[in-house]
Amino acid sequence: MAAGKKRRSIGSYVASGDYSDYWSTAISRAGEGEILLRGYPIEEVIARLSYVEVVHLVIRGELATQTDAQVLEAVLKSAVDQQLINSAACAARYTASASPESVIPALAGGMLASGTVTGSPQQCAEMLCAALETGEAANTVVEHWLAAPGYLPGLGHPLHKQVEPRAAALRRLVEPAGAWGSACRLLEEIARALGLRRGTGGSLPVNLAGMIACVMVDRGWHPLEIGGLGALVYGPALVAHAVEEIQSGVPLRIIPAQLGARYTGPALRHLPPRKGSDS
Repeated sequence: MAAGKKRRSIGSYVASGDYSDYWSTAISRAGEGEILLRGYPIEEVIARLSYVEVVHLVIRGELATQTDAQVLEAVLKSAVDQQLINSAACAARYTASASPESVIPALAGGMLASGTVTGSPQQCAEMLCAALETGEAANTVVEHWLAAPGYLPGLGHPLHKQVEPRAAALRRLVEPAGAWGSACRLLEEIARALGLRRGTGGSLPVNLAGMIACVMVDRGWHPLEIGGLGALVYGPALVAHAVEEIQSGVPLRIIPAQLGARYTGPALRHLPPRKGSDS
């Protein structure tokens, strides 16, 4: 939803009986022999724009500048794959093992596993936007997040303790394009402040979700858009995992005891007799 746009209420439609704008969209218009995408004829879009430029136009509503396109292209190819560390890949493979007729359920399952713990950049983008809007210093941001449940988004990785290679590669592409802005610098300061707060003397590495968040906030993207982009960039990997699972995986994957399945409930017990029953 655009900033400042009033949310419509179903109650107001029921009360007024006027549903003239109930289903409306500013994204595209389709009529007999004509499709307009954000006002541009689809034929021109297909013939003249790159895939990256189309993605920008669809999501943001306007044509990308050269810098916009450079940054978005770098982001779109940054996730690639990370074996089975990302639980979205595991979710996709589980779904594919149970529904091998199509990759689409698996793709949807993997997308649904993209969240605050599994690599979504939305929470970090929200943190950065709020801090930039209020002028909060990095130390204040760290103190606020350490006092709240959960963890400080955009920093740290279970495997990459010093440098997150994908995030570092994305930064190397973004900085020369002149797109390393205030959100990126703020996240760096937050990483340093967190390191000092923890007494490690160094910064936690910015992970890929954090890097996507800061560079796209600096390009003016909304956190909701950035969250969706985070799932989109991992989409090709999910398709690859789903296809591999269907073609060469194990049908209906399970978790046997040999791979860590463990029961931690009560020992064997029996239901007590019901009142008035002999058994």
